[in-house]
Amino acid sequence: MTSFVDADATPCNRLDFNTAEDLMTRKNLAGTALAVLTSGLVLAGCGSDSDSGSGGHDMDSMTWTTTPTSSAAAASSGEHNDADITFAQGMIPHHQGALEMSKLAEGRTSNAKVLDLASRIEKAQDPEIKTMTDWLKAWGAEAPAGMPGMDHGTAMPGMGTEEMDMLKQAKDADFDKMFLEMMIKHHQGAIEMAQTELQQGSNADAKKLAQQIIDSQAAEITEMQGLLGAGG
Repeated sequence: MTSFVDADATPCNRLDFNTAEDLMTRKNLAGTALAVLTSGLVLAGCGSDSDSGSGGHDMDSMTWTTTPTSSAAAASSGEHNDADITFAQGMIPHHQGALEMSKLAEGRTSNAKVLDLASRIEKAQDPEIKTMTDWLKAWGAEAPAGMPGMDHGTAMPGMGTEEMDMLKQAKDADFDKMFLEMMIKHHQGAIEMAQTELQQGSNADAKKLAQQIIDSQAAEITEMQGLLGAGG
């Protein structure tokens, strides 16, 4: 009975031992396979990072390709022709003439409407002078340094030396009438210059300013004509 059990037990024990050993071997193999798989995933992840990095390079490349577009847009806004330069070089002294006339109003009239108009002209045209001066510098063109004398003839409507001297001597209602009449002529000259810029200029910003000058000064002409009709 014992021999039967021993004889039977030996194969069973060996079977159990072999089975356990086989399981351990399989477990080790599974662990190894898992490790290999994990390593593969890690490497794949690294590859993904690398790909991502490559994608980053692609993004850099995309950024690089958009840079010229932005530069082109900036360059486009700076494109200009001779008409743009002529417009800025002519409008700067023209605006300066309007500012000089407007500054004469203080102390020569007590008409609130005329004083208000003169103040608005100064506030509007002084910044425009600065803007156009900056354009000319950016374009490599000469910017007028100041008023080239008051005898401007037909190039500066309403701004002859004699007219300016008379305006300086005028007071109250006489000043109002002369100021309004001279400024109307002056504004009409500015509108003509701006219309030429719209027709012949190429710079978008300069043409935009030209349109603003036409709109604002046409409205001021209407306002001044109304003041003259009402006796100031």
